[in-house]
Amino acid sequence: MMDIYQILKLLPHRYPFLLVDRVVEIDRGKRIQALKNVSVNEPFFTGHFPARPVMPGVLIVEALAQAAGLLSFDMMGEAPDSNTVFYFVGIDNARFKRPVEPGDQLILDVELDRIKGGIYKFKCVARVDGNVACEADIMCTMRTVA
Repeated sequence: MMDIYQILKLLPHRYPFLLVDRVVEIDRGKRIQALKNVSVNEPFFTGHFPARPVMPGVLIVEALAQAAGLLSFDMMGEAPDSNTVFYFVGIDNARFKRPVEPGDQLILDVELDRIKGGIYKFKCVARVDGNVACEADIMCTMRTVA
């Protein structure tokens, strides 16, 4: 389990782009379950869409990637330094099954599929009330930036 303060130590993202509020469960090196409370106050809702607010699909995928980053950094057993960045290198099989709206709690389930040549591949599913909202295979890598 990780609270928001532990998450802030591991991820470089900050408001309004930090999309993980809590880690509910973590099985080191295997899987993570995290959550994002979706509030009507999210800045993207003012334009997406004013009459019927819906969380953009790319931000749901970003939330899954942030959970994947937390799993990866937890596997390392230490917080990344300020020069380490976790980048997307691919997104496959992304499917959106239901809209995510204000008041929803997005449950982010991420499972490490494999690590090969410094590329981490994850099987990811985002659910609301037990129903799949999004699923995707995400590939990421860690890089040192100067």
